[in-house]
Amino acid sequence: MKDSPCARILFRAANWVGDAIMTTPVLRAVRKNFPQAQITVLAKPWVIPVYEHSPYVDHIMVYDNNGRHKKGLGTLSLAADIRQHRFDLAVLMQNAFEAALITWLGGVRERLGYNTDARGLLLNRAVKMEPKLKQGHLIDYYTAILKGAGLLTDGRRLELFLSEEDRQTARNVLEQIGLDPSGPIIGINPGATGGTAKRWFPERFAKIAGRLSKKLNTKILIFGGPADRKLGEKICQAVPGCCINIAGQTTLGQAFALIETCRLFITNDSGLMHAAAALNINQVAIIGSTNFKATSPANENSVIIRVPVPCSPCMKPECPIDHRCMDLITTDMVYEEALEMLNV
Repeated sequence: MKDSPCARILFRAANWVGDAIMTTPVLRAVRKNFPQAQITVLAKPWVIPVYEHSPYVDHIMVYDNNGRHKKGLGTLSLAADIRQHRFDLAVLMQNAFEAALITWLGGVRERLGYNTDARGLLLNRAVKMEPKLKQGHLIDYYTAILKGAGLLTDGRRLELFLSEEDRQTARNVLEQIGLDPSGPIIGINPGATGGTAKRWFPERFAKIAGRLSKKLNTKILIFGGPADRKLGEKICQAVPGCCINIAGQTTLGQAFALIETCRLFITNDSGLMHAAAALNINQVAIIGSTNFKATSPANENSVIIRVPVPCSPCMKPECPIDHRCMDLITTDMVYEEALEMLNV
C-alpha cells in the first residue's frame, strides 16, 4: 500500500485498557509509515479514551458489542460498517479469529496480523508467531507485527494524550477535595480486573495509605472503576480521615488526568498501572500472579515489587491456595520503596 491522502487504514484496538496503552507505540509507528493516510481506530467503548485525543488518529469507530455489533448477527453489521469505508489496510492488535473475520468480511484489501487462532487464511499479510515473542514484553509482541510486515517501528515509548477538558476537571476535583496540585499528591489503585489473584490485600493498602498520609500530611486518592467503589470504601473505613475514594466517580479520561497530577502512584498490575507508565509518573507496581516480564510498567521511574514463588506467574483469576505471591509482599517493602521514590 502506498502512502497518500486517499489511503485508509483500520487499526483494530486491543480490548483491555492496559493492552490498548501498550499498543500506542504501534499506532505511532503506523502513522510514521503512512503520514498522509486516514487512520481509523476500531475500539470497544471502554478503551476509546486511550485513543480519542491521539494526534495519530483521524477517526474513531465504536465497536458497539452490546448493541449494533453484538456477537452473532452483529458481526455481519460490523463487517458492513467496515465495508462502507473501503479500507486499504487493517492492522490487527486484537489477536482473535473474529478480528480477522470482520476485516475479511468487510472487504479490507490488506489484512495484517499474527497467523494464530486458525486465521491465517483470512490474513493476506499473516505474520508468523515466533515462540520467543511470548517470552518477552507485550510491547515487543505488538510491535513485532509491523516488523513482520517489513514496516518501520518507532520505539517502545508509551503515550497517552489528554484533553484540556479532562485536565480542568482534574484540577476542579483536587480543589473540591482540598488537595493542593503543587503538593505531594499520592494515588493508590487497589483493584484490578480479572479476579482477586492480581490484587494486593486491601488492609495492606490501607496501612500504606495511613502511613503515607501521616508522613506527608496529605490525603491519599483511591483510584479505580465502579466495581472498585466498595473496595475503596473499605480502605477509607480502615484508616479514617486518610483517604479520598474517587473510584467509580470519574470517566477514564478524567482518571488519566488525575493520575497525571500524582507525585507517586501505588498500584496492582492493571490498566491504570500502564496509564501511569505512559504519563511517566513515579510508581510502585505490586505484581504477583501475572507475568512481570510481559506486563511490567514501561517507564524508567517505576519500580516493581514482587517476591518469586514457585507457583507464580499462574495467571489464574483466583488463587487456589494461600495467595503467597502477594502475602510475602509486606507493607514495609512497599512503604520503603514509596519513600525512596518520593525522596523523603
